[in-house]
Amino acid sequence: MIKEDRTAEILARFDIAALNKMQVDAIRTISKEKEILLLSPTGSGKTLAFLIPILAELVDTENKVQALVIAPSRELALQIEQVWKKMSTGFKVNVCFGGHDIDTEIRNLSQAPALLISTPGRLVDHINRKTFDLSRIRTLVMDEFDKALALGFHEDMTIILQSLTGLKKRVLVSATAAIEIPDFAGVAKPKVLDYVTDRIRTDSLQLRKVISPDKDKIETLYQLLCHIGAQTTLIFCNHRETVERVSQLLAEKGIENSFLHGGMEQIEREKTMIQFRNGSTTFLVATDLAARGLDIPDMKQVIHYHLPVTQEEFTHRNGRTARMFGSGTAFLIIHSSERWPSYLEEVDEESVPTAAGVPPRAPWVTLYISGGKKNKINKIDIVGFLSQKGQLGKEDIGLIEVKDFMSFAAIKKDKLDKTLKLINVEKMKGKKYKIEVAR
Repeated sequence: MIKEDRTAEILARFDIAALNKMQVDAIRTISKEKEILLLSPTGSGKTLAFLIPILAELVDTENKVQALVIAPSRELALQIEQVWKKMSTGFKVNVCFGGHDIDTEIRNLSQAPALLISTPGRLVDHINRKTFDLSRIRTLVMDEFDKALALGFHEDMTIILQSLTGLKKRVLVSATAAIEIPDFAGVAKPKVLDYVTDRIRTDSLQLRKVISPDKDKIETLYQLLCHIGAQTTLIFCNHRETVERVSQLLAEKGIENSFLHGGMEQIEREKTMIQFRNGSTTFLVATDLAARGLDIPDMKQVIHYHLPVTQEEFTHRNGRTARMFGSGTAFLIIHSSERWPSYLEEVDEESVPTAAGVPPRAPWVTLYISGGKKNKINKIDIVGFLSQKGQLGKEDIGLIEVKDFMSFAAIKKDKLDKTLKLINVEKMKGKKYKIEVAR
């Protein structure tokens, strides 16, 4: 167990006053037990619950990978990495996933991180290449392992577990109850921590239905967004084609938005999520890709343009709001001909006025910078450059994210034209970088 003052320092970095009951129980149990099954809803703080006890096990004199976290998607892997970095542990972390340059990963792994985070397929690739030594890995966390199985990673996971010969602790994490533990996990009698409730309605989440007079619900969605106003909102659709169509129709009606689905290139998905996190995008239309495993801002509401088929996905979608200690509302847009889902009780109707105006556009815009960590650029460099060369005040600069070979910075939209003119001919740390509005 790490000391209380160290835990307090970590929580302060996340602006969290105290751990919740699930986190306290999970940290204590993971620290003591060898096999753990942690079941807890999306947004309840599971990542910190398993990263804090991992930190307690790391040895600073060891120069090999000591702990491994496997995530089913690159988005979840990146989110876990961001949480670890925000904890400021002093221990190196690397993240590996398909679509990322493998030569860069190999170079990063040549100086072994204490913690490695990876998707299954890419990890198997590194195992086959013998990129790094697995013999000192003592702790394994399989985050959202049920989703890994659903995505067809059974064979990859089997190869990985067979390669980890020195494991002392196995932690399985899921937001779903009543799941079967696969044989390859090597978990016989885990200590189970079940914080998943079968009830959809919670004290912190309100459900409201919105009746659409038309089968094509776009006009009702438009009126609902005008009613909600400029608040960060996720709009869920069941199909990729619908996501793009809804996004386009909303834009034609004057509502600025972005869309996200699994058919997009990884770099486009990352840019979309960066713009959503930093406030450059207020409304995001998405498939269930956004229901879990993404690092997205706290939201007061989600909208179900389509209702999902299962209660499980409905719960995951709603988990994007009312997270941790917050509250939120989930709106369900329903046409009279639609069958009410069997997994859901009747909910109160939301009256949506038709006179509300179009929500104002997002106050932020995202700048793309053609340099990142591998160019020795950090957040402080970017803030200094934008402040000194771009003449921006502290209040004009928003969230900054630095990747390996590129960076993104949010600035106030009303400062954009002047800032671009000022920095167009300037150098950052003695080098000229391409800086433009992220598209």
